[in-house]
Formats: sequence, structure tokens, C-alpha cells
Amino acid sequence: MTDAVAPRLVAFDLDDTLAPSKSAIDPRMGELLIALAQRVEVAIISGGQLAQFTTQVVDRLPDAAADVRARLHLLPTCGTQYYRLSADAVETIYQRSLTDDQKTRALAAVEGEARRLGLWASETWGDILEDRGSQITFSALGQQAPVPAKMAWDPTGEKKSLLRAAVAALLPDLEVRSGGSTSVDITEQGIDKAYGMRQLAEQTGIALDDMLFVGDRLDPDGNDYPVLAMGVRCHAVDGWEDTITYLEALIPTLPVRG
Repeated sequence: MTDAVAPRLVAFDLDDTLAPSKSAIDPRMGELLIALAQRVEVAIISGGQLAQFTTQVVDRLPDAAADVRARLHLLPTCGTQYYRLSADAVETIYQRSLTDDQKTRALAAVEGEARRLGLWASETWGDILEDRGSQITFSALGQQAPVPAKMAWDPTGEKKSLLRAAVAALLPDLEVRSGGSTSVDITEQGIDKAYGMRQLAEQTGIALDDMLFVGDRLDPDGNDYPVLAMGVRCHAVDGWEDTITYLEALIPTLPVRG
């Protein structure tokens, strides 16, 4: 598949694709997302929760007509939650959740293994563990850690891989995967960004062959790779600035919807 065939829907990873990790989008990115939504459906799929989508993206978008905002789809926790934008609100399409037993076991396993492996930090920026309803997330330096600290913590990915494998061995009925630069996510089995793309196809009626995914971690060990592996057309970027450059070239090739 190539970019020559115009997509009907463009989906994005969030952190390090649309914005620096846990940071707001650049004003230029907001302009481009609205310009793109004037032409096609636009989706964001991330392991983060809705509050992250809101503060990083939704609250930073420029004003747009209601029909344009309605083309924006938000899929936190890899699509186990699904929201659409209306003229002045975020509307819930569905929310799924882990059971209390799954949450309890996941929290205990990831904390226990992080401490055993010496990966439980004593000084952090915010909570290390977070219950996102449909996902338990471990963030080694805390949810609000600055980007330079996060990038320096595990540049090779070895720490995350070691922790992920250790936790997965204790939770065979759940999915344990590497998330962002310092995070490990625990969900129901089969939940990844490919799951989110399938939910997009089901909710919008747009075939996967008519979608395009943009992400910064499309390598085999990356959390965007499941989308590439399922056969969806993908474009790899190296940071949010690269995404801006790509969109500035892509958008003029797409007709504005009437």
C-alpha cells in the first residue's frame, strides 16, 4: 500500500507523534488537525486516558464548525474507550473496564516486580501507578515526569522489556506491553492499537484499507507496530515536528468536504 490512494480516515498516535510526551500540541499542529478534519475523519489512539487527550489536544484546538469537530475521534487506552467531539463537548460512545479482581492483581504484580527489579523510583513526578479503568499503567518516574528525564531513564528499552516480561509471567490472562518511554500498560488480552483501529472501522463504517496511521513507534518493539502488522497503511515519523512537515504536504492533496 502507498500514500498515493487518498485515505478517508487518518489516525495518529499521541505522544511524540502529535506532541512531546504529556505536553500540549503546538498551535501549528492544532491548525493542521482542523484542516485535516475539513477533509477526512481524524482519530487519535493512545494508551493515555481521556484527560490526557483533553489537555494535550482538545483544549488546544482552534475554533471549528460543528461538522468539522464531529470528524474527530478520540480512543484512549488503545480503543477500550471511544469518544467523539460535538460543538462544545466530548461525547462518550462507549467505555470498557477491567474487573476489580483484574485491577487488584495487575497493580500488585507491576509494583512487586518493579520493586524486585530495582525499578521503583523513590523520587517521582506524580503517581507511578494509575488506574485508567480499562488499563493499569506503570510510569517509572511518575505521570508528570519531564521529557528529558523520561528519555534518559531507559534509552535502550531494556528496563521496560525486563519489567514487561516479569509482569506478564504473573498475569497470563491479561495483556502486558511496553507503553510510552517509561511506561508499562496492562489491559485485557488482545488490546493494542490494532484493536483501536478495528473499533474505528466498526464505529465509522470505513474500511481499514481506507485508513492511514501515523506514529513514531512502528518498529517491531514499538507500541504502534500492531497497526502496521495488521496491514493498515502507515507513515512513520520521528517526532511531532516531522508530523507537521508530513501533514503540510499531505493536506493540500485532499479535497475539502462540502
